[in-house]
Amino acid sequence: MKSIFVASGCLLIVLTLLSLVNSARWWIRAADFPRLQIAVAIALVLCVYLFLYRAEGTWDAIFLITLAGALGYQGFRIFPYTIVAPREVAKAPNNADPASSIRLLIANVLMENRDAHRLLALVQKTRPDIILAVETDAWWDEQLSDLNGDYPHSLKQPQENHYGMHFFSKLELASPKVRFLVDEDVPSVRASVRLRSGKWIEFFGVHPRPPEPRTDTEERDAEILIVARQVKAQNRPAIVAGDLNDVAWSHTTRLFQRISGTLDPRRGRGMFSTFHARYPLFRWPLDHIFHDASYTLVRLQRLRGIGSDHFPVLAELHYSPSAAEGQEALESDRADRAEAQEKIAEGKSAN
Repeated sequence: MKSIFVASGCLLIVLTLLSLVNSARWWIRAADFPRLQIAVAIALVLCVYLFLYRAEGTWDAIFLITLAGALGYQGFRIFPYTIVAPREVAKAPNNADPASSIRLLIANVLMENRDAHRLLALVQKTRPDIILAVETDAWWDEQLSDLNGDYPHSLKQPQENHYGMHFFSKLELASPKVRFLVDEDVPSVRASVRLRSGKWIEFFGVHPRPPEPRTDTEERDAEILIVARQVKAQNRPAIVAGDLNDVAWSHTTRLFQRISGTLDPRRGRGMFSTFHARYPLFRWPLDHIFHDASYTLVRLQRLRGIGSDHFPVLAELHYSPSAAEGQEALESDRADRAEAQEKIAEGKSAN
């Protein structure tokens, strides 16, 4: 029995060490996702091991100290996404001007899902200004046509490969584009959006490929970082949203934040884990909304299921230029920019 606990603990230590490796290999990057699950498993192994066997020699001590170190590291990476951590984005004041606010709904609908009425009902209930739906095919294109009346501005890119994308807006758009940044089969969207106050902002919608067997993360990382550089290069307040197929605490996502200068409204509020909707024990945050420091948060919600393997997310942001004085975005250094350039080149060459 003791050997089982030792083997389990060693496996958890290896998974923790793998997450430290800066590699695009899918089997290494997969270790980024279940940090909470790994931390809980380590804590259980530690507690049971100490209760049953205690530390009976040098090797036991080394094993337990290493296991405790792995738990500490996992906790360190998870902590910013707990409700006891400092909030990265301030709460908008109760008297915030609605004309300077924008409400967004993002949803990975799961292409094979045929419960479109559940998403449409959520739209009616939450009344977002912008909707980004991904994994939309021709069937979903037809079902979502019901939104055309309330959402006169849209971009539609139905595809049969789980990377279709639909973007709907009640607000005026300028220069809306469907773009293929790295892979000709994986679209993203970009549009200028005019708030009711008259202020123009920039919106980026993304859904890169996930890490999976025989699919490493070069293309995913490249697309995320291309968007990061575009956010930084343009002069408008920006929002980036979508299913990034990456977790909030990963190296790539944090690099994205440093390169783009964006904030994550989840930090200090919870994980808002959106995948997998059907398996509560195996769930992590894949669907994201990032923005620059000129926004504060009115609300952020993980919504009820729509028959997909992802939960939708609703966020309402308030544009307030003065907020940037009190909200500190991460900044990139020369090493970050060099790494981003290298990852973009690797992603483009891998395609």
